[in-house]
Amino acid sequence: MPTAILTGQPVPGSSIESELRSLGFDVHLASGAADTETLLARAPGDERVAVVDARFVGHPHALRLGLTDPRFPLAAIPGAVTAQPAARQTLTRAMARENSAAGGGTALAVDSLADRITAALDADGAEVHRPELGRLVAAVPADPQARNEARQAVAAVDDEAVRLKSAVKARDGFVTTFLISPYSRYIARWCARRGLTPNQVTTASLITALIAAGCAATGTRAGFVAAGVLLIASFVLDCTDGQLARYSLQYSTLGAWLDATFDRAKEYAYYAGLALGAARGGDDVWALALGAMVLQTCRHVVDFSFNEANHDATANTSPTAALSDKLDSVGWTVWVRRMIVLPIGERWAMIAVLTALTTPRITFYALLIGCAFSATYTTAGRVLRSLTRRATRTDRAAKALADLADSGPLAEAAARSLRGTARRLPAITAPAVALLGAAAVVATAALTDFGGPWPLVAAVVYVLTSALAVARPLKGALDWLVPPFFRAAEYLTVLVLAAKADVNGALPAAFGLVSAVAYHHYDTVYRIRGDAGAPPQWLVRTVGGHEGRTLVICALAVLLTASQFKLALTVLAVAVALVVLVESIRFWVAAHKVGAPAVHDEGEPA
Repeated sequence: MPTAILTGQPVPGSSIESELRSLGFDVHLASGAADTETLLARAPGDERVAVVDARFVGHPHALRLGLTDPRFPLAAIPGAVTAQPAARQTLTRAMARENSAAGGGTALAVDSLADRITAALDADGAEVHRPELGRLVAAVPADPQARNEARQAVAAVDDEAVRLKSAVKARDGFVTTFLISPYSRYIARWCARRGLTPNQVTTASLITALIAAGCAATGTRAGFVAAGVLLIASFVLDCTDGQLARYSLQYSTLGAWLDATFDRAKEYAYYAGLALGAARGGDDVWALALGAMVLQTCRHVVDFSFNEANHDATANTSPTAALSDKLDSVGWTVWVRRMIVLPIGERWAMIAVLTALTTPRITFYALLIGCAFSATYTTAGRVLRSLTRRATRTDRAAKALADLADSGPLAEAAARSLRGTARRLPAITAPAVALLGAAAVVATAALTDFGGPWPLVAAVVYVLTSALAVARPLKGALDWLVPPFFRAAEYLTVLVLAAKADVNGALPAAFGLVSAVAYHHYDTVYRIRGDAGAPPQWLVRTVGGHEGRTLVICALAVLLTASQFKLALTVLAVAVALVVLVESIRFWVAAHKVGAPAVHDEGEPA
């Protein structure tokens, strides 16, 4: 149980002790700095500890934000400071220094020991998180009049209403903001009051989506209607799990990973369900389903790569960015621009409605057109920003882009011999040769007959162009395009060759293989975003890297018959899925057990 040390003389009528107990703290009273230091030393080293001024006046949710958020080793609000086990020594040193400065006496009547400890932590250069409290009150009044004013300020603000509002993400799509969140936040509160965890809600969302996919796979009108309704229900739960995490501050490494990966699993499983349902009605749309997955995944890679390239870039401004900010200030343009990019709320709502009212083929056509338009819009804007800004990208950004590139042993070996050549070429070389190689291998596979040698020749060229693209650090203005070009090349090559094989089952097998590889790429993204580093090199080498897998697929298309090629795709899909899933699950469960910090979007500032 976490320990809270209440310092100073309690004020008559104060509820601070009971509020701390309601937050799960074991409360101990300290008469001064020396007593506080003694109690701090006695507190269990593997639990959170907090020092709180007994005169604290504020909202319970202010205390909750300041003292219970698991994402930050050190946190403070006026009158309270807390440390998790990882920062316990840092807090202890600050406490010892403060006790020494105070001569071991009692805390001053007009001063807060907790605030002095926070100041000492700041002086030591410690990173202390201070949550945005907005309208919430957190204060240590120095006299009765100030205390009365603080209590009036507390009474003037509805703590629960602010807590509910803060459970909703500050920036979200139109559908989520206006059609889902107005009631899903209350579902989140209902779950919190019954002890449900965000991970349980996330799992319920996944199960609901899988049932929706199963309904779509029946191929009946009733099944399609049920699938659309269940997909919306799944999305409501998907919003609820994050709101529950923000409402109750139940953040975790495992939860962040489950939320991210399950979103992809739900959407792509639903695509497969639609394709199966269409097949029952005599319509083969597996190519459209795989195309939708490829386009959506490449869109995400563009987002991830651009954000990582500019995460900590200096001089990160451009006229295009200034224009974007100006448009956002107009009001209604904010929602239009958010809807144009077809975020998950708009996308799932469109899929659900079209599933219920039309056919899988029409659903996929609409999805492909919408995603293609939004991808063109966002990518063009980011290219313009990159060309007009004068940003200096860091080694961290270059490392992240190299990890996202997913280069295997073939590209790495060739890149070492091409470094000298790459240094003499212009900055645009990396994305240009990546695009050239990608276009060559995909076009060759599409324009030649299945079983011919030319795709294999193009794949060898692709290995060389891929190596040249990553032969030097990816710090150029447009180098963030390299990973998306690699993703498109590999995924589209699998799609085209499976379609050219023209044998029953080849495209579903290709769908499975791309799903497994895409999971590996998403897993890489989530590790980087969580500052956990890329997957281990042995894993990248084992699954071959993007260029190795592309070369193998092209070689199999040359050496095998169409039926044998289908079987090979199936075996590859199973093998890649097993390797990447086992390693991914091992990593994230281990990270969760050691308490690695989670990455979550914040809600509206309270």
